[in-house]
Amino acid sequence: MRSNAGKALGREIKDYFFITLGLLLYTFGFTVFLLPYEIVTGGIAGVGAIVFYATKFPVQWTFFIINAALIVAALKILGWRFLAKTIYATFALTVMLDIAQKVVEMPDGTFYKLMGEGNDFMSLVIGCMLTGTALAIVFLNNGSTGGTDIIAAVVNKYHNISLGMGLIMVDLCIISSSLLIESFGTFPERCTMVVFGLCTMFIECNMLDFVMNWQRQSVQFMIFSKKHQEIANAIAKETEHTMTILDGHGWYSGDPIKVICLMAKKRESVEIFRVIKSIDPNAFVSQSSVQGVFGEGFDPIKVKVKAQKLEKEMKKQQENA
Repeated sequence: MRSNAGKALGREIKDYFFITLGLLLYTFGFTVFLLPYEIVTGGIAGVGAIVFYATKFPVQWTFFIINAALIVAALKILGWRFLAKTIYATFALTVMLDIAQKVVEMPDGTFYKLMGEGNDFMSLVIGCMLTGTALAIVFLNNGSTGGTDIIAAVVNKYHNISLGMGLIMVDLCIISSSLLIESFGTFPERCTMVVFGLCTMFIECNMLDFVMNWQRQSVQFMIFSKKHQEIANAIAKETEHTMTILDGHGWYSGDPIKVICLMAKKRESVEIFRVIKSIDPNAFVSQSSVQGVFGEGFDPIKVKVKAQKLEKEMKKQQENA
């Protein structure tokens, strides 16, 4: 019991550490590369930026107010554990954005442009790569920065739609609203702002999906060894994965052999190979990438099944049993 409680506490501490790291990276990318060039982004930070450019109302307070409303609305759907980290992220990012803006603000009230004048697009690319990576770090550690992340997380929970795609759908509405604000300049200038905003959305969301998919890549191992039992026990102990033992036989020799079939995350590959080699250096191992792994320990199956059809299937299984 104590061991499990200790592991759970360790995972929570690790989550909060990496969420904080992701928030710091997001704050740096947003305030240093995007805000000084008045680049419209998606998300609640984008709403805050639009409000700031139009009224000079602080970004962090718009961010905080909208997030507070969304957190209350999503509490029942996403649960306390997810939202506890979101609440932490909301408060932490509000403070970080406040401090960061004071750091980059010049005496005349404008923001320091690190990339210099005329390098808006270059600053956009760097900033969105940083913010997209930051969002992925936060999501991978069971948190969110709030705002449209919450909406995307709700959609992702019930539908097989990636977080990046979910954010794109919401961000399109936010960025397009720039066309309606006359204080942003003439209509052609507002169109330019929207185009830049669409670029930020594309780069940030694709960076988010790239980092998350890279971390979530799964592989399939087929392990052929006479020491299959020792290897299976060691892998189960080291990685806490379950395995399937298949019966096979050699085509040439005709000898029977056991084959271990194992699904794992790609990042676990080195550890698994190390275990195999330490027990049977002569084992034959096949590793292949898989498109998706769904079920316990991996991604949930997000396909709707009609209740009547599900009841019929369960009834058939009971009759056959």
